[in-house]
Amino acid sequence: MSVPVNKIFSSPILKTNTCGSLLQELQKIWDEIGESDTERDKMLLQLEQECLDVYRRKVEKASKYKADLHQSLAEADSEVANLVSALGEQASISRVKGTLKDQISAIKPVLEDLRCKKDERVKEFQKIQSQIVQLLAQLAGNAHHDNSSDPQIDECDLTMVKLGELKSQLQELEREKTVRVQKVNGHISCIHELCIVMSVNFFETINEVYPSLSDSAHGQPKSISNDTLARLAAVVHSLKQEKLQRLRKLQDLGSTLVELWNLMDTPVDEQNVYHHVTCLICSSTDEISSQGCLALDVIEKTELEVQRLNVVKASKMKELVLKKQKEIEEIYKGVHVDVDSNTEREILNNIIDSGNVDLFVLLAGMDDQIIKAKEQALSRKDILEKVEKWKFAVEEEAWLEDYERDQNRYSAGRGAHKNLKRAEKARTLVSKIPSLVENLKAKVIVWEEDKGIQFMYDKVPLLETLRVYTVSRQEREEEKRKTREKKRLQEQHVAEQETLYGTKPSPMRALTSKKPLGQINSNTAGGTPGRHATTPLSRHGISAAKERRDKATAVPIPVNYVALPKDDPPVSLSSLSADSPSQTGQFSR
Repeated sequence: MSVPVNKIFSSPILKTNTCGSLLQELQKIWDEIGESDTERDKMLLQLEQECLDVYRRKVEKASKYKADLHQSLAEADSEVANLVSALGEQASISRVKGTLKDQISAIKPVLEDLRCKKDERVKEFQKIQSQIVQLLAQLAGNAHHDNSSDPQIDECDLTMVKLGELKSQLQELEREKTVRVQKVNGHISCIHELCIVMSVNFFETINEVYPSLSDSAHGQPKSISNDTLARLAAVVHSLKQEKLQRLRKLQDLGSTLVELWNLMDTPVDEQNVYHHVTCLICSSTDEISSQGCLALDVIEKTELEVQRLNVVKASKMKELVLKKQKEIEEIYKGVHVDVDSNTEREILNNIIDSGNVDLFVLLAGMDDQIIKAKEQALSRKDILEKVEKWKFAVEEEAWLEDYERDQNRYSAGRGAHKNLKRAEKARTLVSKIPSLVENLKAKVIVWEEDKGIQFMYDKVPLLETLRVYTVSRQEREEEKRKTREKKRLQEQHVAEQETLYGTKPSPMRALTSKKPLGQINSNTAGGTPGRHATTPLSRHGISAAKERRDKATAVPIPVNYVALPKDDPPVSLSSLSADSPSQTGQFSR
């Protein structure tokens, strides 16, 4: 009876038996069974063959496992070498002596470490190259680049040198992006300012360049491509040119408004309505930033106002021309230049009524005449100031003559002390008249040589007036000299008479209560005459002064009456005696 194999092999006794004991056990079993030797040999041969097959399989498996270990070790060595080369590691791997498993166990942690480094390096490369690809897409104008696909990494070159190159490239691209973003922002800001100044729709202007630019505030990326920058720069240039054209147009309109206002004397309140326009006349484009100051409606309103004022000016042109003529006449009148106003106005009226002359050209010509008149007035200013000083001195001289003929000038009446002070100042001023006249003549001569014309003063050449005045003054000085000589002879004669006959009361004492010769009634204090109203610059004034002097000298002076100048001591009438022998005998003792 055969025993099941599993039972045999599961027996605890068999587990401890060797192959020989098992073979003995098998012999016993065969003996009990009665197996023949042939069968026994056959079965033993089969058993031996089966054992050989098991050993062979084991050997083959072990050989295969050994080959696999060698292959794994070789692959590990190759991978380590590749990783070291790819990562650029400088450390060398030393081979451990021993079994294959020992060698594999020694190289495995090194390989794992290199693989971790490779994975980390690959991630760095992917991150940097993804950023590079994104920046390149933005710089190229593809702001909506798809970042879902990872960039291709060359795993054969994962060295730090390559990584540094990529980082440098990334930094350069980031700098380029920063510069372009600043340029884009600068262009957008400039466009925004220009749109505000000219009241242009900002978003419409930007959308024409690139729609995403106006959506950047809502999270949309801005385009920073060269094409976008070029288009933005073109828009900025176009808006600046438009701004310059509008500014020049408004400046021209503002200048025209000012001219029209000046011509028509427009009230300040009406001018202030367009102050925002006139204030731009002297402004540059960079100085203008007020909102809507260059808007089209501002230009249109200003044009309409200029058109309205031109219509008004055309209706008032004749009035303006005559006003300019009056201004010219006033300028000449202020500097004593004679102008035939009636003739000039008649000529202007005929020119305007004829319609053959452009009134704007006529106004421009009159503006030139005003300028020339002002220049001529300015050139005469210095001389006219000296003429006024001379006129004042001559008036003071005439007043002083009347004052010195006043016998009551030393009385204690009201205002006498003021007249004394005035007389002192008048004498100082009169003493300067000759030098003042000579200086005035010299200036007039220089002026006439420079201008080539005579210096007229109230229709009379000033030099001729000065000459007549000089001659007249010399005549008066000669008359005064003769009067003083006659007085001296009279005093000498009186002194001789007093020596011969003695001093007697004069019958002329009663004359002192009468009004002295040459005294003029006036309302001034003390009875002293005021300043003469006549001027030495007219022939009538000179003739009147001469006639006044002739009357004063034509009255017969009594023998015992002497008109003393202020600088002579007062002489009492009791010291005077009669000039005739009969009078001398009457008052002699």
